[in-house]
Amino acid sequence: MAKLELKNLNKTYTSKIVPVKDVSLTVDNDEFLTLLGPSGCGKSTVLRMIAGLEEPTRGQIKIGDVDVTYKPAGDRNIAMVFQSYALYPHMTVYENLASGLKLRKVPPTEIKQRVAEVAEVLGLAELMNRKPGQMSGGQRQRVAVGRALVRNANVYLLDEPLSNLDALLRERVRADLKQIFADQKVPVVYVTHDQTEAMTLSTKVALLNDGYVQQLDPPELIYNHPANLFVAGFVGSPQMNLLTLPCKGRYAILGNFQVPLPNIPTVPPQIVLGIRPENVRVAQPGDTQTIQGQVYLVENLGMHYLVSVRVESSQTEAIIVRALLPTDQNWSSKNITLTLPSEDIHWFDVQSGHALVRRQMLGARG
Repeated sequence: MAKLELKNLNKTYTSKIVPVKDVSLTVDNDEFLTLLGPSGCGKSTVLRMIAGLEEPTRGQIKIGDVDVTYKPAGDRNIAMVFQSYALYPHMTVYENLASGLKLRKVPPTEIKQRVAEVAEVLGLAELMNRKPGQMSGGQRQRVAVGRALVRNANVYLLDEPLSNLDALLRERVRADLKQIFADQKVPVVYVTHDQTEAMTLSTKVALLNDGYVQQLDPPELIYNHPANLFVAGFVGSPQMNLLTLPCKGRYAILGNFQVPLPNIPTVPPQIVLGIRPENVRVAQPGDTQTIQGQVYLVENLGMHYLVSVRVESSQTEAIIVRALLPTDQNWSSKNITLTLPSEDIHWFDVQSGHALVRRQMLGARG
């Protein structure tokens, strides 16, 4: 068992193309880390450097106590699952699973035992004589995972392995992956741009943008305590309401209403108020922190309506606040009073984008 450590990892192609900038993180034996972010954020480049397919410009990669920064990929004892499955089309399932072990000159009896164990775990025992062209996408993906598992590797790397599957199959295979790798007790690094995969699979998420780690935390902290505006806007569907508001005294001015500011040393001229649509609710008698507006768009999401409310202002343009509301009422074309619970509001600095309260709450953890 060996943990994975990245220290100040950097990859520079030219002075203007720097996909990875000083990435530092640790993945322990029983952790599943997801590298999450938009296209071009550097997550696949990080994975390729861990695998030995790209050489860092500077920084260090350690597996256990061994520095593998400049070791060839074949000497790192890592296993990788690719987006494209990368199966040998002319080989059966058994031959695909056994191929890597044969190249490593593992004894035939041990190969047979390892393949049988993995086939049992992945439900492939009935498919051992089939070739990839005779299988569904989900079955081929399980074979690709199985080929990695038979290696008994020190680190497992998965590069968007579910992106070629349809939505229903992706959900089922995602559940399989979570269970399979929970039993391996080795570091797992998973790359995706899909926040649902990141939130459901991971014990930790590293959210990247423009080559930098924006936040490294368990999924619940990423969601409930975003470190900055990018994290707040990227994670969550529907997206968080992010409203840039002027400040007056100890209040943010939302339309013609006042929202009390948090306890911050200096009140800025403007501030960003963030609140997730599921935390915005219809005001009840006794609620004090309320706003009023006109419903102008209702979107049916099945379990909820996503209701967009236009809050008028005598000083600026109207502000749009979105709320997830129950489907037992007709919200179309009506005035509505909403409440914004103070405990669910996030506050961000307009200039830096940093959360203004999170550092007090969580001890400046990034």
